Amino acid sequence: MSDETPRGSGRYEVPIGVEIAAAWAWRVVVIGAALYVLALALGHFSEVTIPVAVAILLAALTVGGVDWLQRHGVPRLLAALAVVLGLVLALVGMLGLVGQQLSTQFDDLRDSVVKGISQLQDWARTGPLNLSDRQLADWIDRVEKAISGSDTSVVNQATEVGTQIGHFVTGFFIALFALFFFLYEGARIWSWVVTLFPKASRPRVTSSGRAAWGSLTAFVRATVLVALVDAIGIAGVALILQVPLAAAIGVLVFLGAFVPIVGALLSGMVAVLVALVAQGPVTALLMLAGVIAVQQLESHVLQPFLMGAIVALHPLAILLAIATGLVVAGIVGALLSVPFAACLNSVVRHLASGEPPDTDGMLGEESRDFGDPPPATA
Repeated sequence: MSDETPRGSGRYEVPIGVEIAAAWAWRVVVIGAALYVLALALGHFSEVTIPVAVAILLAALTVGGVDWLQRHGVPRLLAALAVVLGLVLALVGMLGLVGQQLSTQFDDLRDSVVKGISQLQDWARTGPLNLSDRQLADWIDRVEKAISGSDTSVVNQATEVGTQIGHFVTGFFIALFALFFFLYEGARIWSWVVTLFPKASRPRVTSSGRAAWGSLTAFVRATVLVALVDAIGIAGVALILQVPLAAAIGVLVFLGAFVPIVGALLSGMVAVLVALVAQGPVTALLMLAGVIAVQQLESHVLQPFLMGAIVALHPLAILLAIATGLVVAGIVGALLSVPFAACLNSVVRHLASGEPPDTDGMLGEESRDFGDPPPATA
């Protein structure tokens, strides 16, 4: 008779449910720790990782143009270079338009602000607050002191601004170089990334990458179209109402649309505030009505039509993604969080669907830029 006690029997028996839960628990802890370390590493090198992430978004937007030029006989090197230069020229032109409008209409807007402040002071004296001139002067003096601060604070802030400008310029050029190589040699870069995984999992990694790339491409292009419609619509309302800085408002709305929900809300508030300062409450209410009409058209007609099921995310998921991005990486995190969530959603759905991992052409011609390995050389 054997003295061995069968596993799982006796007084030290562990219920199978607890054993399974413990097995899952330590794996989840390890995965969470790895993700935390990865997030710390990405945050530590944010001056590099953020420009590279922005370059990936721009590559998803512009890779179709590179493909089109290549199909019409332009070498891919020149096609990628032309697209990058075109983006730079478009950015310079947009900033130049805003600067020109600011220089020509800033004086009028400043006069409107001074007039509005004077009217506010009169209301504070004669309205329900019934403030005396001395009380009003004390309040204004406190506000001026809070804004100006000490000389040391001003110097420190100027130094910090200069440092941030230097970081921005560095990141700008990193993003440009990364964008060029993503457009020119994206296939080789992705093939190298795939080789970092075990050989047995490479087909599944490749197909997941194609699914994520297709979702990202659809999301970025749809977002640009929606942002363009928002900018044209709200800037058009500002022009009709003769609100100053209409072009600057349009640019702000266009950039704000890349942060879903929050960006549209903030840029719309700026447009209404400019109308209030420049033209008064009636024009501000009309501007508010125009902003709401344009944004309702965008959210209920354009987004469902352009986005489609491939990047469909529940509004709660979008808000949670934006909040997480803000906590982790600030404004840039909010900008990148929704595309990341859309890609993650697409990959999870693809893996859960059980589709064959070696499906070719899943995303059409453009998937070859980041999905297919480079042609073999003799």
